[in-house]
Amino acid sequence: MTNRYLLIIRNEENFAEKTTVSFNYAKLIVIASGLLILLVALAFFLVTTVLSEWFDPRHAQQQTRRQMVEFNLKLDSIEIEMKKKDLLISRFQKLLAGDSVDFSDDLSEEKIAEGEASSNKELDENEMASIDSAFRKQFSTVNNAILTSVVEGTEASELQEIVFFPPLKGLVSSKYNPLQNHYGIDVVAVSNDPVKCVADGTVIFSDWSQDGGYTIAVQHVGNLISVYKHNSALLKETGNFIRGGDVIALVGNSGELTDGPHLHFELWYNGNSVNPEEFVSF
Repeated sequence: MTNRYLLIIRNEENFAEKTTVSFNYAKLIVIASGLLILLVALAFFLVTTVLSEWFDPRHAQQQTRRQMVEFNLKLDSIEIEMKKKDLLISRFQKLLAGDSVDFSDDLSEEKIAEGEASSNKELDENEMASIDSAFRKQFSTVNNAILTSVVEGTEASELQEIVFFPPLKGLVSSKYNPLQNHYGIDVVAVSNDPVKCVADGTVIFSDWSQDGGYTIAVQHVGNLISVYKHNSALLKETGNFIRGGDVIALVGNSGELTDGPHLHFELWYNGNSVNPEEFVSF
């Protein structure tokens, strides 16, 4: 490992010495290890940033939630400023009317926040629980409305222009219902029936998952992703290019969220779920 070697580069025609490189195996191992660590770090960075934005259907939803949090923070700041303004106006009105003004009230955000906290303490636990439940229900409704209302106008026409192959012929046992966190449809079929790809695309996921069992996802043109869950076997691997109508899996009953042989099929457009029955005939 520590023996030193000399690499000599000569001209092929006149054997003139051009350059020499001194090395040993230990130095080569250190350089190779450094390059490997650099490549792994670069790959991890790409997977968590650029590739996540391209292929992860949850990225747009996370962006929407992040914007909602930012809007809530801005709204809180505006509310505090409005309270400061109202307090100043009331002081001027008292001064103009000749009344005494209590300047002990502090206009700082801390005092205003403390005042809000003290008023909130007047609510008992039952009232707080009912308010929290109502807020959660309203937030869930708004959040799902955001997810289900994105395919309108131009976006809907873009999907209508794509020719979809039915992944499976069978009875739709469970409809698309995002309000119940069911972002696709369930098609009942016989075990080991072939599952076909709905359009041309590239396989971006082909593996086992705890809930969906053997799952395969295909990236199509126009930020469209199709997902096929609960299969008994997967016939394509990640990175394979698929033609519309190609068999990619076999119907099964794998995963925890299943109660019989069927296909759970989802369509995601621009990071949001859409109703597959609006575009595919089963």
